Amino acid sequence: MQAEERQKRIEEHLAKAEFASLDELSELVDASVSTVRRDLDVMDAKGGIRRTHGGARLVNPKSDEFTFSARDTHQLAEKEAIGRACAELILPNQTVIIDAGTTCYHVARYLEAKAPQVVTNSLPVANLLAGTNKLEVVVSGGVIYPRLGVLVGPLAVEGFSKIRADAAILSCGGITLDGISNSHGLLIDIQQAMLNASRKVILCVDSSKFGRQSITKLCDLDVIDVIVTDKGAPAAMVKALRKKGIEVILAAAG
Repeated sequence: MQAEERQKRIEEHLAKAEFASLDELSELVDASVSTVRRDLDVMDAKGGIRRTHGGARLVNPKSDEFTFSARDTHQLAEKEAIGRACAELILPNQTVIIDAGTTCYHVARYLEAKAPQVVTNSLPVANLLAGTNKLEVVVSGGVIYPRLGVLVGPLAVEGFSKIRADAAILSCGGITLDGISNSHGLLIDIQQAMLNASRKVILCVDSSKFGRQSITKLCDLDVIDVIVTDKGAPAAMVKALRKKGIEVILAAAG
């Protein structure tokens, strides 16, 4: 594949994903990481994309599809119910990893009474909890993507690889009987580090994620201990998940 074609594919991918890791782009264009770095340097010089530590991002995204504030308005009542139900699963003084998904943000809103130590790559979660003196907040390193409200990249992955937590509270882009998936390779890398760092994995997803399959697979279902969702989750799928030994909690709104 010629450089011009590689760069076109990279540009098209970033137009959809907004950011991507070097490994993700290397696989996309079937070229070495060093070749992709050179392509990104050329593209950065032309404008439109910006090289970051470990990847690249779009300079001027055309859509707010992934903006934290925009996403947080979807299924709001359901997310609040899921947040309350999930917080009840956390014991006092536990160490808890909280993912950067909007549903996980609603979990954080109900954690203060449990006085946990929270480790997160979510700027909204960190800002929410920074004003309380009842718990300790540890923020991962990484590159800031303001529109997503998330820290990503190798430094974020390294941060989570060095800790051990009682529980990880994660979200995702889709859940099927084939497994859990998400939208971005950089998010997947960090979430996998979160999974490896935790004794218990709790997936918090509203019912709209059931039956969806996002771009990249995060993990198989047997990695998940508990799924907290709302009562709109399809009954057949809930039954199948419980049959696989996963605890499924249906949170009631209101």
